[in-house]
Amino acid sequence: MNLSPVFLTAPRYVLGEIEEPYTAVEGLAARVAHFAIPMAPATWGWGSFFRTERTPAELAVASGEATLAAAGVERDSVDGLILCTNSFPRSVDDHAGFVGAVLDGLGLRKTAFTCGMTLNRCNNLLAALHLARCLVAAGGHRRVLVVTADRIADESVRLEKFALFSDGAASCLVSADEPGPDTFAVLASASAQDPAVLGVRDQIDARLAIAVNEELERATGIPHEKVAALLPANLVRPLITMKERQAGFTAAQLRMGNVERLGHCFAADPVINLADLVASGEAEPDGLCLLASSVPGVRHGVLLRKVPGPGATPRVTSKETDRMNTGTATEVRP
Repeated sequence: MNLSPVFLTAPRYVLGEIEEPYTAVEGLAARVAHFAIPMAPATWGWGSFFRTERTPAELAVASGEATLAAAGVERDSVDGLILCTNSFPRSVDDHAGFVGAVLDGLGLRKTAFTCGMTLNRCNNLLAALHLARCLVAAGGHRRVLVVTADRIADESVRLEKFALFSDGAASCLVSADEPGPDTFAVLASASAQDPAVLGVRDQIDARLAIAVNEELERATGIPHEKVAALLPANLVRPLITMKERQAGFTAAQLRMGNVERLGHCFAADPVINLADLVASGEAEPDGLCLLASSVPGVRHGVLLRKVPGPGATPRVTSKETDRMNTGTATEVRP
């Protein structure tokens, strides 16, 4: 089967419009006591968080608008939308209104396919990128907008033991062409899961990250040591550092600058971190980036190579072209 090259372009994000210091967390002292952890913001990476008065649909539209504007594509050329959130309306009758609000807000009048992604928790966005890559590579769709949006509904749970949450949204365009700047070739995506650990709170196992690394190397021939920037979820610093180092990544590969600056924006973190990597100028032409996210029992990874510039041909080897998009799901058992 001939698979088309796939590109990710114009990663963008929006945050809640109200920035607060971690000290503004509702019931902070009681929350810390509940978790039986020390009040040590520098250790955990507690800094700022962002909250919003907007709905998830409004956040999704704001981020999607930024992506579409940056990509410079016609709205009518976007034939797919994958909408991610942890908080779809409870009633099935309200789902259509939620999706319709995003489609209408973005002016996507000719989008033929819409999919919701929610059961992967804070891996939702990377799971959606995997799906979008498969749709585009197989030729079923040409341009798929992927958007995730979430907000904390109950301020009493904004601080968890593993993260300080922010409200926000992130998006990017997955396509069969290079519609604009800030473009990456999507070389492969992979996932691994352990059904025995699904739902076990706070347990993130490095075995799954190792399995994903192996799947990505099998698909592309690129070992994880070649990754220039690992862009993870913005969880507390000790957790990210320990688990990613156990998975074989070095401190030089790991990007954690947004832990204190932004907090954990649910599933949006890897694409937020990618957008900031691009904005900083650190995304070198032909450089490799790995978007990665783990929740208890599941790991997702998306391997990218920076396209040198608008209109340039990305360096995709024949092995990458032939093998990407295949064999990318693994079940890991104890």
